Amino acid sequence: MTWRLSVLPLAFSALVLPVALAAQATQYALTSVAGLRLHNVSAEPATLEGRQGLKVTMTADARLPTDERLAVVTVTDFGDGVIEAEVAGDVQPGAFEGARGFVGIAFRVHSDLRTFDAFYLRPTNGRADDQVRRNHATQYISHPEWTWSKLRQDFPSRYESYVDLAPGRWTKVRIDVRGEKARLYVDDAKEPTLIVNDLKTAPNGRGAVALWIDNGTVAHFRNLSITR
Repeated sequence: MTWRLSVLPLAFSALVLPVALAAQATQYALTSVAGLRLHNVSAEPATLEGRQGLKVTMTADARLPTDERLAVVTVTDFGDGVIEAEVAGDVQPGAFEGARGFVGIAFRVHSDLRTFDAFYLRPTNGRADDQVRRNHATQYISHPEWTWSKLRQDFPSRYESYVDLAPGRWTKVRIDVRGEKARLYVDDAKEPTLIVNDLKTAPNGRGAVALWIDNGTVAHFRNLSITR
C-alpha cells in the first residue's frame, strides 16, 4: 500500500503539468510604443472607430523597396503558436496608385529585420469591382526571397485569397503556426481564409513577432495576443 501511495502523485503530476504549461498567452494592448522596436516606422496612440490602438506609418527616410517596415515586439521568441490582433489599414493621402492599405503581422522575424514570414491584408481590394483584384485581398510572404511578386509569378493564386475587407475598419486576424504550416483566419471565421503548407522559414523557424506595414499605408493595431 505504501508503494502505491508514493507512485500515484507522480503519475498525477505527469498528466496535469503538461496541460497547465502547454499554452501561455501574452497580451499587448498596443496603446503605447512601450515594448516595441520601431524600424522604418513611426507609431503613436490613436483612436479609430471609438477604439484605442496604435497608428503606424512609414518614416520619410525609409528606402523603397529594400527597407522593411516593422514594429517589433522586443521580448518575443516565437516558433509555433497562435497570434491574434485587430488591425486596420487604409491608403495614405497622396500615396502611389497601387497602394492598398497594406497591413499585417510578421512572425519568426530574425535579428537582421529582413528575414521573416508574414500574412497581410489589402483592405481596398476586399470590395473592389474587379474580381481578380478581390482575389488578392490576403497575402502570405517570406522575405527577403519570397516577395509577393515572386510568389504570384511562380505560384499564381497559391499564397493569396479573397476575403471581405474594407479600408479603415477594424478587422480581427488570427494566425495559427505549426511547424511548416500556417493558417490565417479573418474576423470570426471558423475556417481559414488562407492556408500555407510550406512556410519558407522551415518547420523549426523562430524569431520575433512584429506589426507589419508596406508603402503608402496608414495602419492601426490593437489587442495583440501571442500564445506559445
